[in-house]
Amino acid sequence: MKYKILGALVLVVLSVAVALAQGPTSTSSTTPAAAASAFLSFTAINFPGATRTRALGLNDMGDIVGDFLDSSGVLHGYVLSQGNFTTFDPPGSIQTRGLAINNRGVIGGTFLDSSHVRHSYLLNHGVFKIFDFPSATGTSLQAINDLDQVVGAYVDSTGNTHGFLLSAGNFTTIDAPGAVQGSVAGGINDRGQIVGNFSDASGISHGFLLSAGNFMTIDFPGALDDTAAFGITANGEIVGFYDDSNGVIHGFTLIAGNFNNVDSPGAFLTEAVRANEAGQIVGIYNLAGQHGFLATPNPIQKP
Repeated sequence: MKYKILGALVLVVLSVAVALAQGPTSTSSTTPAAAASAFLSFTAINFPGATRTRALGLNDMGDIVGDFLDSSGVLHGYVLSQGNFTTFDPPGSIQTRGLAINNRGVIGGTFLDSSHVRHSYLLNHGVFKIFDFPSATGTSLQAINDLDQVVGAYVDSTGNTHGFLLSAGNFTTIDAPGAVQGSVAGGINDRGQIVGNFSDASGISHGFLLSAGNFMTIDFPGALDDTAAFGITANGEIVGFYDDSNGVIHGFTLIAGNFNNVDSPGAFLTEAVRANEAGQIVGIYNLAGQHGFLATPNPIQKP
């Protein structure tokens, strides 16, 4: 299976039933994507002493969450706020992933217990809440908005992978139309718009936008076989990543129907994972190891 939700995020590897009759529409650009990277300043994020660091969540205050590998090969969560790192691990965790943070400072992610079962957690100002999709064999939170709505993915008792929405204590399954090898709900904004990914019968991976009950398929123009959408802001900016004809992974933004490349300078892999209202983007890049990054728009130069 060649589906690439690389490194930090949920792997969609198993078939799912199509749960919704609404057929997907498609968005693509008729012209080559512009290079947003030229208008961004990139800052590497590396947890002190870590062998690997990933930046996976971002709020409008610029707080960043992610995870890092320590020298013993154990994965821990962190939050980076005003230049200071703080680590966290849910009770019973042997591997922790930090994946999301909202504007109220609520952090979300996943962890493995000692039986290697994956659970999801919310961390609200020092208090952990652990949850699982009912009857699931594994649950992976991916994002949380300011209304405390959560999206992610779960594996059912037959081994099939589905997206989910958790809102006001109620779970809803999300299966993208045309999905055969799995669906993941990867991001949600305060308008309730959800982005994610699915694999079709040919093993080709597509992004999707679910808005007001309607699905729209997202494919980066010229992508080899994989497009992943994982973040959406309140104004509808979508971020994600894709592989080109050479199999190289690039980040992208999608704003008002226009795609732009996001590439960390010199990296041979860039994944754009989250964005905020200030236009900042966090993600992962590979260059002599795996690192997190924060990309910040450059000031507009007046004539």
